[in-house]
Amino acid sequence: MLDTRLILKLYEGFSIQRWTDLIRPFELVEMDKAAEKMVVAYIIGKYEEAAGKKIDWNWMIYASLFELLKKIALCDIKSPVLHMIKNQFPDEYTRLNEWVLAQYKDLIHDKEFFSDFTMYIGQISGTFKMNEESKLAARVLKAAHKFASLRELEMIECVNEEERLSNIKKELNSDLQKYLDLKGLQLLVTRQRPFDFIMKIEQLRFQTRWNQTPRVPHTSVLGHCYFVAAMTILLMRETSVQICPRRLYNDFFSGLFHDLPEAVTRDIISPVKQATDELPFIVKKIEDEIVRSELVPLMDESYVNEILYFINEEFANRIEINGKTIFVDWDELNSKYNKDSYNPIDGKTVRLSDHLSAFIEAHSSIKHGITSEHLQSGKENLLNSYEKAKLINGINIRDIFENIIKN
Repeated sequence: MLDTRLILKLYEGFSIQRWTDLIRPFELVEMDKAAEKMVVAYIIGKYEEAAGKKIDWNWMIYASLFELLKKIALCDIKSPVLHMIKNQFPDEYTRLNEWVLAQYKDLIHDKEFFSDFTMYIGQISGTFKMNEESKLAARVLKAAHKFASLRELEMIECVNEEERLSNIKKELNSDLQKYLDLKGLQLLVTRQRPFDFIMKIEQLRFQTRWNQTPRVPHTSVLGHCYFVAAMTILLMRETSVQICPRRLYNDFFSGLFHDLPEAVTRDIISPVKQATDELPFIVKKIEDEIVRSELVPLMDESYVNEILYFINEEFANRIEINGKTIFVDWDELNSKYNKDSYNPIDGKTVRLSDHLSAFIEAHSSIKHGITSEHLQSGKENLLNSYEKAKLINGINIRDIFENIIKN
């Protein structure tokens, strides 16, 4: 079973603060950065695909997760310091990377996953050679990383003196020059339509989940989306089903974009959505209308239909045949439709990850001594909504909940 200690370690990404030596008008945390970076990488990557280039999305998805795990392990070391260690003391940098892997050795029981983690650490340190087919994905991810950092700096620029930021901003802009051959990055840097789309998505970074109750750590909707995407991948690995590359890609980005409508509707908490029998359907209808009127015009034609496929009926197992969405069960997904051509999505697993995130959000706060009736009832309702020993998409989520309580 997926070790709940690894799940909780990943959750620490919500507690690691960024830019702590600057004035920050809102919290900047690693989980939010990971989310924005992957949204930016998605946009840049789609423009590269539209130009006829091949992106190794699976490498990029796992690289983003491995990078976050590394950041969590090295939370007290700033990026410039890491670069200096890498360039000036390469042997110590190698030992430091070995130390990072050692922190997870007892938490990761999936040998293939740990091997891929080791390979990634070796690739970024220069110890292992990167496959040619992954190099473009690596450049896209690095460009997205730099741009997401620049966006954070721009968002806090208004409350920091120029002297505090000028050198950092100059360095980030200099780093971005290396990637300006990427069309998507060009459009973002020059603030064209993709930038407007990113601006909308960034609103999810300012929206706090469980907004009606005190809670620690605070989690944003955007960070929650990355956590759900990452957990969807980890839960799918627990099923031992060898999913096709498109299915992994769809599962991850469905998780990343599953709350996209909240960028324009805000987070309507579950008790309010369920206040009347018809309200959930009404809210969904209004969300769809607002998404089409406010978000779709900001999306490029190369990915607009794909994102709509991700967020429509986001918690249903589904495939596409001739452009038509068809709902299927878990067994059919595995036996008949586990092929790229069917564009499969494990929507029910995204839902499990969404509930797992909410459960940890409530449990973690309660464990830290910040509790309320909302958190207590939310945690109990989530636990009781799943029967013991019942498998959903091959996963016993009730067992995972109970193991989290034990930890």
